[in-house]
Amino acid sequence: MLLLGAGTAAAAAAPPPGASAASAASGAPAGAVSTRPAPAASAPLTNLSHLTFLLDTVPLTAVDGHTTYEIDQQPTAQAPWTYADKKADGSYGRAGGGSLDPATGHWSQGAYNADDIARTAVVYLRHWQQTGDETSREHAVQTLRSLTYLQTATGPNAGNVVLWQQADGTLTPSATPVELPDPSDSAESYWVARTVWALGEGYAAFQAADPDFAAFLQDRLHLSLDSLERQSLAKYGTFDVADGVNVPAWLIAGGADASAEAALGLAAYVTAVPDDDTARTALTRLTEGVAAMSSGSATEWPFGAIMPWNKSQTLWHAWGGLAPAAVATASTVIGRSDLLGAAVKDAAQFTPQLLAAGGPDNAWSPTPGEAQIAYGVDSRVQGLVATAAAANAPGLLDLAAVTAAWFFGANPNGAPAYNPATGTAIDGIEPDGRINPNSGAESTIHALMTMLTLDANPSLKVKALGIDATVSTVGLSVVEAESGTITGGGSVVTPPSSWTGEANLSGGAYVALGTGDSLSIPVPATDQARNVFPIVNQGEADSGSTAWSSATSTLGSTSNGGAGAQGITDALGRLFPLTLQQALPGADTAVVGMADGAASVDALLIQPLISTITVTGSAGESTVYVSAATESSVRTVAVPRGYRLAQQAFDATGTPVASVDKKAPKTGAVTVVAGGFTVAKLVRK
Repeated sequence: MLLLGAGTAAAAAAPPPGASAASAASGAPAGAVSTRPAPAASAPLTNLSHLTFLLDTVPLTAVDGHTTYEIDQQPTAQAPWTYADKKADGSYGRAGGGSLDPATGHWSQGAYNADDIARTAVVYLRHWQQTGDETSREHAVQTLRSLTYLQTATGPNAGNVVLWQQADGTLTPSATPVELPDPSDSAESYWVARTVWALGEGYAAFQAADPDFAAFLQDRLHLSLDSLERQSLAKYGTFDVADGVNVPAWLIAGGADASAEAALGLAAYVTAVPDDDTARTALTRLTEGVAAMSSGSATEWPFGAIMPWNKSQTLWHAWGGLAPAAVATASTVIGRSDLLGAAVKDAAQFTPQLLAAGGPDNAWSPTPGEAQIAYGVDSRVQGLVATAAAANAPGLLDLAAVTAAWFFGANPNGAPAYNPATGTAIDGIEPDGRINPNSGAESTIHALMTMLTLDANPSLKVKALGIDATVSTVGLSVVEAESGTITGGGSVVTPPSSWTGEANLSGGAYVALGTGDSLSIPVPATDQARNVFPIVNQGEADSGSTAWSSATSTLGSTSNGGAGAQGITDALGRLFPLTLQQALPGADTAVVGMADGAASVDALLIQPLISTITVTGSAGESTVYVSAATESSVRTVAVPRGYRLAQQAFDATGTPVASVDKKAPKTGAVTVVAGGFTVAKLVRK
């Protein structure tokens, strides 16, 4: 469970940049090598010690609707405590969710939760399968038994799952504060989706090793599938409207994020039991729904991301971001190559922009912001690795190495976020670099999932361990509309809340313009052209347009209204970064909007035509150049005496592109294909 709010975020200042001013400003590879010792690539990164510390023995008693495998013979199981708060002496104290009643020993939410139990089971299952470790096998059995106890087995809610459980085994169907659905097993939920994930991978692992236990898991998987068939999957083939856009109505709890995690389990199960038509059909339909949430392109927000929630066109979040991993994996299992494109766009176009904007922020809503957590980082790694395999796109593994290096120090704080000696992972990093030093179940689980992936992919592991610091990122930036000069009757409006119901106003305010009003927003000059996306809170009704220009260029216009029917969303209209027709010249220092009707302008989102991510470590310094241009571009870097420039360009699908400039190693010309990315590094001759 989440997240950064558990415990107190400790102030830990980010270290100074590790590159020269010239290197940081240009994004050019400077050949610097970090002196921080990297973990040995030959040693396993996966250390389950802390996750096992979080485990506790849970007493189980059969009650109405709740039982588990061999409960009479084994009246206990295992589950991880939700949180682990770091103490002054460096040790950790396990804690539940909410407040503790000392009289009863109960937490207002619970000690354990189905979300973390399910994902803990997946970690132990994968570790057992990769290493043959019998202790991990037993932990997998016991956490799966615990999870299936939380699953409601009979009655109208059969197949749904109770979220919270107390340390004494008591179920907490209704927690404080209230979480929806309430009671937590009264409808489908994220925890049902994660239960399907664990049961699917569990069956595949135990199919031959323990057929009786596997048969039990199979029955419980079908119990949850039956529940989903009565609820979201019963709507297959129908679409809801969200701000004028048709969105799939059959996603679990309305989420591509939840549906993707269920699909991961179903993909494992269908691989093991390919003739199970019920499971194959559910997997196919969920994958179709997730892929249908793909949005944007390399030059249109959100740049190819698979959006997580069908009730918002403008909220993307890093946590629960396993959609590309699920689509890539499932497309191979069910033989649907037509679905793979959604995963490729997310991995090869959106993820590079995400990294260049500063890393896997917990939310773009629509501007980048919030903390970074292990769940979000791991989701990117899994998506990149799975899509690289499914699409034969090796360039995505270079991005995966940069992303995974977040755990080794290439993050806003600059210190490692995972300790392979203890298996602990911090609970998050704030935008200013402060860390939350606690190490709860969710952070531990997803750090370990990344470590398992690295241990299973030795060449990727070597690349990731060779990176331990981010030198610079040059990518998306935000300029607030209220920083501009208003001419006419317009004004700055600060609503009581920045949350609109489906997105956040950047800076908590916007500029309201009327017919004939203008707004001149200052922007910094740069050495290249930029795409500019005015973020406009469009109403449903048409309201004219706003024409945008700079000192030397007409940039285009945006509609003030015409967002389309509200449909299932929680707010009228939509707050959205709209695309202009022309790029802003690098030398221009103001963007001017002239309205011919009522307009609400939140901010400008500015995207360099070529963004960069420069990282360093024991493997040396390298830069990823990311294109948002419509044609190939060339950037030039200085090549010192005794060095040559090594580079590999990839297209918008992560596929290698052959170099045509034979002089580039000497001249320093870096070629970036339209919508693609190039990895460049200076190496000694």
